[in-house]
Amino acid sequence: MEAPPVTVMPITSGTINMMEYLLQGSVLDSALESLLHRLRGLCDNMEPETFTDHELVYLLKGQQGNPFILRARRSLSHPTSPWHLRYLGQPEVGDKSRHALVRNCVDVAASHSLPDFLNEMGFRMDHEFVTSGHIFRKGAMKVVVCNVSRVLVPGNTENTERMSLSHLVELSVLAPAGQDTMSEDMRSFAEQLKPLIHLEKIDPSKQRH
Repeated sequence: MEAPPVTVMPITSGTINMMEYLLQGSVLDSALESLLHRLRGLCDNMEPETFTDHELVYLLKGQQGNPFILRARRSLSHPTSPWHLRYLGQPEVGDKSRHALVRNCVDVAASHSLPDFLNEMGFRMDHEFVTSGHIFRKGAMKVVVCNVSRVLVPGNTENTERMSLSHLVELSVLAPAGQDTMSEDMRSFAEQLKPLIHLEKIDPSKQRH
């Protein structure tokens, strides 16, 4: 049986091929309220957006080299919203003058048949998880503070387990290639969050899934 056709559309009109500038860190649950209080004072939105997302990581293995990875994400808070399909390129970590990790990012909205489409294309779901937390914004910068839970039974987002007693914190900017001044703005903002949290340039390829 063929998978239903998948509808894919850009999240923003025009260019969807962007660079992501990223700094990451973590904060213990016991210090979470202090960090949220600081972010409310520094960011444009005093009351952050809240979210709960289910993300599935798909692999397509070729004859040689690393597998091709795509990430499919859906909102559990707003079940009728489109799915999101995301590709993240290899990080450009060699440039010491950059204060943030930089990687290519393509992000599109898709219909709810996305998982079936990926399976028909030969992708295999490698792992899945649920994130829940807050989103703050400061100009072009986005700050995500969330906990991450593993899905214990495949596809059952009601059956999850927290992966740690801390929250993941990501400071990111999406911008066209060449906007390296963004990393300086991010470094300045990250300095204002110390000593509550130390945001760093972390190479995802050296992290364990």
